Amino acid sequence: MDKEEKGFRKEEEYEKPRVIEEGIWVAGEAIKKAPRLRGIPTGIEGLDELFFHTELEKGKVVKKPLGGIPEYAVVNLTGVSDTGKSLMAEQYTVKQAERGDVVAFITVESPAPFVTMGLKERATAMGIDFDSIQDRIILIDAASHTSLRDNIPNLLATLAFAIKNYKVRHTVIDSVTGLYEAKEMLARTVVRQLFNFMKKWYQTALFVSQKRSGHEELSAEAAGGYAVSHIVDCTMVLAKELIMTRAQESLYKRPIGDIVRLFRIDGCRLCGHDTKTHFLEITETGLVRIGEPIKVG
Repeated sequence: MDKEEKGFRKEEEYEKPRVIEEGIWVAGEAIKKAPRLRGIPTGIEGLDELFFHTELEKGKVVKKPLGGIPEYAVVNLTGVSDTGKSLMAEQYTVKQAERGDVVAFITVESPAPFVTMGLKERATAMGIDFDSIQDRIILIDAASHTSLRDNIPNLLATLAFAIKNYKVRHTVIDSVTGLYEAKEMLARTVVRQLFNFMKKWYQTALFVSQKRSGHEELSAEAAGGYAVSHIVDCTMVLAKELIMTRAQESLYKRPIGDIVRLFRIDGCRLCGHDTKTHFLEITETGLVRIGEPIKVG
């Protein structure tokens, strides 16, 4: 047997598939490790009641309100610009800090001091004294530091440090799109790393992702294709339409020339949810409010 053949045999032996027994779970054992399903209030009017869970009572399926997004869920907020994504992320951050939880806010688009200005405005509009919650919001400034924005291992090591030292329970990333800007082929890899990290550290997380102009408004597609929505637990889609036709005027009950904003929960694998398309409003004080569902006729 010559050296080349020996080398081939060794490589073949090394590549031989092996059984990973620790990757096998019996459902009865896995459910013991699963966290209890409960809702996290979001601070966004009209949103919390759109999630529910089911129970069996006397043999009948009963739907019960969850009261917010599922705890430990990784939630994707996607939409074109000026639909309210960042406002929702900020409202969520302020609400958790008011509840006494610590939030890590990873800012990828705007430097931390400017994000803090927005958070303070959101708190004031929500009737919350920002001074009373500011120490429970930890900002990680990936916008100002390319060593965080362009290096996922650095970013995750920094976030792990913040979680351990500040007892962080929620993570917000605005936006996750900025972490694979100009390299959208890596979107799935980046999002998978982030998703696995959130699960390992038991974070309830919001990922803001941005649509490109060619994407369908009310689909879950965003920059990087469907990479984000395929991996995360839940996707919420925000959209806006300029009313240009009589058909739109009739559907939305708004005059031609108005802009209407829309909201839809595209899916949530952890619990039940409302499936209708709702009106979305951004108030004069800069708060997002989920309104009534669209009614045809």
